[in-house]
Amino acid sequence: MFIAGSTNMIPGEYRKTASALFPSDGTYAKQVPGIEATVAFAEILGIGNDYRSILDTSTVEQMAHFLQHFQNNLDLLIQKTWVEKADKKRKEKLQKRIPLLIDEIKKESYQQALIDFGAILEELAYLFFGAQSNEADFTEYTFRIDIQMGLFWWYGGQIGRMRSIFTQVLDDTVLRAILLLGICYLTNF
Repeated sequence: MFIAGSTNMIPGEYRKTASALFPSDGTYAKQVPGIEATVAFAEILGIGNDYRSILDTSTVEQMAHFLQHFQNNLDLLIQKTWVEKADKKRKEKLQKRIPLLIDEIKKESYQQALIDFGAILEELAYLFFGAQSNEADFTEYTFRIDIQMGLFWWYGGQIGRMRSIFTQVLDDTVLRAILLLGICYLTNF
């Protein structure tokens, strides 16, 4: 499991936006994020327009098309990762999890979908970065590669860290928005 870094590692100009989405204290005791927090985070990830368009998607057909595009792109990313022979099974298992995630989204079971997506991100981080994804400085490492990539992997770590809080505090509209944020990033990766 990759470790979620604190907001302190995030460059100052992005810290307020990140904290609005995922509070640094790990709770939503003071403020619960709204859709505006996810849109602001999408902007700093460089996917603002695409994210707003998918967030506003109203038809089942449009969402199905978007999710198919997500699955195709994620399949390509997974296939293109170079792994040791022993890790090929991990790739296969990960590819089998994607349709299950999509089914959860179609059922509008966003709490479970976020849990599943967090697990998918952990595996994807391992396939991309190997054992480094399990190190305490993983998120900091990704920030050194690219700030937007670092923000994305920080987001992924927050999903894993805060999954029990999501189910207690956030409504389905916000859970959906948080989930679509990561899916949109990977679709455009």
